[in-house]
Amino acid sequence: MNYILETERLALRELNENDASFILELLNTDGWLKYIGDRNVKSEDQASDYLMNGPIKSYKDNGYGLYLVELKSEKIPIGMCGIIKRDNLELPDIGYAFLPMYYGLGYAFEAAKQTLNYAEFNLNLNKILAITNPDNFSSIKLLEKLGFAFQKFIKAPHDGAELRLFSKILGK
Repeated sequence: MNYILETERLALRELNENDASFILELLNTDGWLKYIGDRNVKSEDQASDYLMNGPIKSYKDNGYGLYLVELKSEKIPIGMCGIIKRDNLELPDIGYAFLPMYYGLGYAFEAAKQTLNYAEFNLNLNKILAITNPDNFSSIKLLEKLGFAFQKFIKAPHDGAELRLFSKILGK
């Protein structure tokens, strides 16, 4: 398996069409729907389309994207984490989402910390952004633990919802 990143407990790799059933599950969790939004992915075919037009397209267009996070020992997919280039943000941002049964175990921090190292040393980024729903307190706490600082409130392009924008200078 070609892993992009590895930590003590996790391995991150590019998503592919074989991950459609996992993506279908992840994108329909309560946390995803509440804090990220309904992507209208209700079938494996729609999950494949999401993968082809999202992460897989990003790998080709940007050289990076969201990666599947799996438990290294069991090779079980538990979430995704990576770098995203959004049209409405001036710089790339970090994104992550995990299945609820893996919340609170340090996996998001572990994956995100390694992703930030990858952004700095492999992608040569010197600053990275993050956006979150204003009431997603666990995500805000994680971003602060990773060294992100709140910058300002912005509006989401698709629905005008208020989001918190964070930034981090890499290498600090």
